[in-house]
Amino acid sequence: MNNYMNIKDAKKAILDIGRRMYEKQFAAANDGNISIRISDNEILATPSGVSKGFMKKKMLVITDLDGNVIEGDLKPSSELKMHLRVYKEDPLIRCVCHAHPPYCTAASITEEKLDAPILAEAVISLGDVPILPYAELGSFQIPDMIAPYVTTHNGVILSNHGAVTWADDPYGAFYRLESMEFYAKICLMTKPYADERKLLTDEQIKALISMRQKFGIRR
Repeated sequence: MNNYMNIKDAKKAILDIGRRMYEKQFAAANDGNISIRISDNEILATPSGVSKGFMKKKMLVITDLDGNVIEGDLKPSSELKMHLRVYKEDPLIRCVCHAHPPYCTAASITEEKLDAPILAEAVISLGDVPILPYAELGSFQIPDMIAPYVTTHNGVILSNHGAVTWADDPYGAFYRLESMEFYAKICLMTKPYADERKLLTDEQIKALISMRQKFGIRR
């Protein structure tokens, strides 16, 4: 069973997630990009140079797994490269979201590691969140850096840039972006009191991780 979303629902989901990103200030101006895998070799993606809060269905682009445009009048984002790499690394992934949530981006700038076991929900839905080195926007460096984490993590933060999340369904990817931003906010808020943080115990962490299967989380 391929479990792909039909094109009508995929377009609706991208527009909805784009609006949510924009309204939550995860993406300013024309920032951010979203994609959904709709077949073995087709990706529905947001166009370049369009605000995620004001997209129309006709603006969306369909490409193959190599980034060649199959359908659409606009160009896909140059950052689609990292989306395509995620899909190639894990064929079960159905959506990739990239945005610039303020707290995630601030964490990358201050090198605040998002690995402290201080939030139960983050342990279940995210795990630790690697912060990758800075790389030129739209370059092949970013996909190459992300690739090793695709099958072991649920998202990464790009230094001085933003966040990338992925999941087996569109809203799962967006909710991870929300969770990552909230986790980053808590980490930064408690950073001045790092020595006083109440950390979850190894036993508590193990119990939380065991709950992932119950919620349909693969890793």
